[in-house]
Order: sequence, then structure tokens, then C-alpha cells
Amino acid sequence: MEVKAITKYLRISPRKARLVVGLIRNSDIATAREQLRVLPKQASHDVLKVLNSAVANAENNNKLKADDLVVTQAYVDEGPTLKRWRPRAFGRAAQIRKRTSHITIVVSDKAENKEEVKKDTRHKKQDTNKIQDTNSKDKKNDSKKEGNKSDKKDNK
Repeated sequence: MEVKAITKYLRISPRKARLVVGLIRNSDIATAREQLRVLPKQASHDVLKVLNSAVANAENNNKLKADDLVVTQAYVDEGPTLKRWRPRAFGRAAQIRKRTSHITIVVSDKAENKEEVKKDTRHKKQDTNKIQDTNSKDKKNDSKKEGNKSDKKDNK
């Protein structure tokens, strides 16, 4: 069962918050909490609060155990931007954008997550085979080009 927690209008740039949120995606709760505690980023404190809120929602509302939870989705959306002005040289003014973020974290049981991971790995294997095929074609083309260059050098 999926349970989520959202914080809105957080006064931090979404770009900075996405760096932190990307670290905890697809990890279990204990690992995610440890990473957020030791991470030297301003957003890690706020993301930890949202993670703890999602875990509390799962425990209290849906009777799930915190040990069995995994972060299945974690993303940051851009909120409204506060626009301010700052005086600059020669009587000009420059705009300052104070960005806000909406952070969403979704947690679910490990059992549900295992089924999703199995489906994802099948697709990933097929994708890697395609990549390997294109790499082998590129190598063949490169070897043909090198052969043509050496023929031209020999003719001179």
C-alpha cells in the first residue's frame, strides 16, 4: 500500500532540493534517514521531515511497520516564485527570484516494491541489449573508417 506526504511552499530552490531527494529514491527508510542526517545540504533537514511524516502516516493511518517500508517515489515540483528587486549601478534595478518547492515522498511495503522491481529489470535488460547492439555497430563502423585511412596513407 502506498502512503505519501507532501510539503508545499518550502522556501528552497527546487534544483537544490532535487539533489537531496534523488539520493533517497528507491531505498529503505533506515538508509534514507541515515543519509539525510549526515548530508551537508540545507534541504536534507526539510526532506527528512517529509520522510518522517510519510512514515508516520503509514504507521498511524494504515497500520504498516516502519521496518518494511521503502521510498518508492520522491520528487520535487516547483512552487510559485517570489519576485523581489535589488538596486544596481547607474540607477537600475535587478530582479531577484526567490523560488519555492513542493516536496512529495511516497513510501510503500517491500513486498509490493519487489514485484515492481522485477518488472523494471526485465525492461532494463532489453534496453541494455539494444545499447550493446548499437555499440557493436559503432565499433564495426570505426574499424572500417580506420582501414580506409590506412589505405590512403599507404598510397602516398
